[in-house]
Amino acid sequence: MKILHVISSVHPRGGGPIEGVKQLALVNQACGHTIEVASLDAPDAGFLQDFHLPIHPLGPGLLKYRYGGRIVPWLRENARNFDIVIVNGLWQYHSFGAWRALRNTNTPYVVFTHGMLDPWFKKTYPRKHLKKLLYWPWAEYRVLRDAGAVLFTCEEERVLARQSFSLYRCNEVVVNYGSAGPTSDRQISLDQFHARFPELRNKRIAIFLGRIHEKKGCDLLIQAFARELAKDPDWCLLICGPDQVGWQSKLESMAAHLGIGDRITWAGMVSGGLKWGALYASEVFVLPSHQENFGIVVAEALACGLPTLVSDKVNIWHEVQNDGAGIVGPDTLEGTRAMLKSWREMSPQQRDSMRNRTRECFERRFEIHAAAKTLVAALESVCAERATQNL
Repeated sequence: MKILHVISSVHPRGGGPIEGVKQLALVNQACGHTIEVASLDAPDAGFLQDFHLPIHPLGPGLLKYRYGGRIVPWLRENARNFDIVIVNGLWQYHSFGAWRALRNTNTPYVVFTHGMLDPWFKKTYPRKHLKKLLYWPWAEYRVLRDAGAVLFTCEEERVLARQSFSLYRCNEVVVNYGSAGPTSDRQISLDQFHARFPELRNKRIAIFLGRIHEKKGCDLLIQAFARELAKDPDWCLLICGPDQVGWQSKLESMAAHLGIGDRITWAGMVSGGLKWGALYASEVFVLPSHQENFGIVVAEALACGLPTLVSDKVNIWHEVQNDGAGIVGPDTLEGTRAMLKSWREMSPQQRDSMRNRTRECFERRFEIHAAAKTLVAALESVCAERATQNL
């Protein structure tokens, strides 16, 4: 198949959606499929040099909506060169532009919502939701309604998506999602990490990996760490990820007030061997998120044999809990404290037993090859239905 991904930006700071595009593309290419990407990035954006898929930068996208006048005419001209288009994400112009360009063509499209219809946003940002209510009927509703399929990465996401807007109609399809796991040698990755952060060698590390954002519950983690783990001088908190909304300075002040400022390492964004080294060096992964569509970083932690402590707002918490690969709690301070306390109070044998189950959980549920197969099957089904309609 010839597949085109459409996404607002391929910048690595975009997190899970662009990482998912890259990892799925590598597997699909190995199976003989052709993968290209169209984005609203500026053609001269420096990060494009490190993007290893054929890319059509049609920006720069303007304002937060990332409006770009080139995407619609480009898609109208080039859509015939692809069997299907995958639209990644909502609420920016790339999705509405794809609808405008493709709705009356022979090239079908599908949509990955990437959790952007979760009702958490409606409850947490009511004023923004009012704006979305005005925008929804003439834009994103149509994008979903006319898609060959709207793809969800787990059943929890599919159910939650129905709760944000009363006007909602689409062809829902749940597909597997995941990660390829570590891409570099364990010892080499560890050496790279310890060379960068020598102060963390031989420490017990609780790691957070993701964007520093309110929805991720970083504040809960810092407070819970101070109360449950900081009494042991061997424990450190490693926070890895970009500070996209300027929240880190407030979190640092919180940590200083709690007396643990020197126990937190702010690593910034990590990738490649440094990311895998950070996971390998850690004892436990913690994500007390208030909203998490899938949590590709959870799959990556499991792939490294790292027990995962996640809130019940991470949509794959059922799988983690059922497989005994981690600990689950509410997305509250008490819930986060309880997860850390449970880990602290486990015997060495119990911790080892949980570690042994992490890789098994990853292989069975989240390994990227299985995800790629289910995605291709869904795409082929949409293409076959479109072909039947065109007869």
